Amino acid sequence: MTAPDGSPPPAEPRSAWQRWRLVAVVALFAALWLVGDATGVIDRFDQDEVRRMVADAGPWGILLFVAVFTAGELLHVPGMVFIAAAILAWGQLTGFFVALGAAVVSVSVSFVVVRAIGGKALARIERPLMKKLLARLHARPVLTIVTLRAVFWLSPPLNYALAMTDLRFRDYLVGSAIGLVIPILGAAFLFDLIFQ
Repeated sequence: MTAPDGSPPPAEPRSAWQRWRLVAVVALFAALWLVGDATGVIDRFDQDEVRRMVADAGPWGILLFVAVFTAGELLHVPGMVFIAAAILAWGQLTGFFVALGAAVVSVSVSFVVVRAIGGKALARIERPLMKKLLARLHARPVLTIVTLRAVFWLSPPLNYALAMTDLRFRDYLVGSAIGLVIPILGAAFLFDLIFQ
């Protein structure tokens, strides 16, 4: 529809659209958590169940593990469940590499899904604290993500927040891959000791 003078109607303010996208991501986050909790999926996932599924899948076990890890990350199943399952299923060294690869895939899928729904809604927030945080992220994106992963590991809220900035996927992927090495390696040694 055009305005009386023949010009196109004014576009919806960009900030309103960004707010709706942010609301959509929050709704997705809550819905996935509620679905996982209400259906009992979160409670049903433990390292023994994941290991059993992987063993039953035979040669497709690793692909099934990656798929289940990715779905679990979206449903907010603690990532430690999958790391422990990988160590149980494949041993310390192979389990570490399988867990690391699956973890990187799972946080990458989370990034892509959230970016598709929420866009870069946080990148346009004009609050001084947010601008300061984003300035640090832009100055050293890979180093910042490495540090965040070392502290927050596979945290779904971290995945969501980073996806809604204007961070490049490549920087997110590299930072996540590097940042997850130490925590997953530490967990692999710890679980190996516990399981022995």
